[in-house]
Amino acid sequence: MKVLKQIASKIYVGWVLLVFTSFMLILLPIIIFPILLGEKYGNITYFGLRAWSWIFSKLNFIKYEVVNSKNVDRKKSYIYTSNHTSFLDVPGLCLGVPTQFRPLAKRELLKIPVFGLIVRVAAVIVDRSNTESRKKSVKKLKQVLGEGISILIFPEGTQNRTDQPLQPFYDGAFRIAVEAGAPIMPIVITNAGRLMPPNTLNIKPGKIKVIFGEEVDTSEYSLSELPFLKEKVFNEMKAIVERESENR
Repeated sequence: MKVLKQIASKIYVGWVLLVFTSFMLILLPIIIFPILLGEKYGNITYFGLRAWSWIFSKLNFIKYEVVNSKNVDRKKSYIYTSNHTSFLDVPGLCLGVPTQFRPLAKRELLKIPVFGLIVRVAAVIVDRSNTESRKKSVKKLKQVLGEGISILIFPEGTQNRTDQPLQPFYDGAFRIAVEAGAPIMPIVITNAGRLMPPNTLNIKPGKIKVIFGEEVDTSEYSLSELPFLKEKVFNEMKAIVERESENR
């Protein structure tokens, strides 16, 4: 029985990789070319990304349940702050966020075949080891916000490989929010790390939740109050993670 489970698991992983790659290639023109024509065509690119995410979800029996997306005002440009536990977070965010956005992505993702091309055009790239790169990425993120487009930042900086609900947050997302006067919309993703743990290709079907928190108005915060803003968002997201863990 154990051997059969191992064989079934390997077949499933192979199927997931096939779906991931083949449909990304099929939809690649819709995803890449519109945004190359200008930011205003980004909605077409994100339609393509949502289509790919929906196909990925359905064909791999990974269900994404989006909760409280009504909290998002489509007329506003937000800084979405999301926890990060798995690659499976990405399709959930594409399906859950109701407007186009630009994620801050680490340079290492450019090495992934096909997916790296999409990251190059649809995200703001940062080399975390390079100070100049970090400055350029912050400037680009502010420019995107100024054009009325939301941005997405994982404030933990990387996938959570600990047994804690959240890793400590970096200042970046909150500094940009204060300087740009942009509201923050917390997002919590649950169960993705269990279905596909970080740094592995061990994948299994199941259900993932994408939960939107309450909008955080940053207009009354100054840079000197950055720690309080960061703590407020951290506590709200942590409370959601812990509540979902208790209900599981």
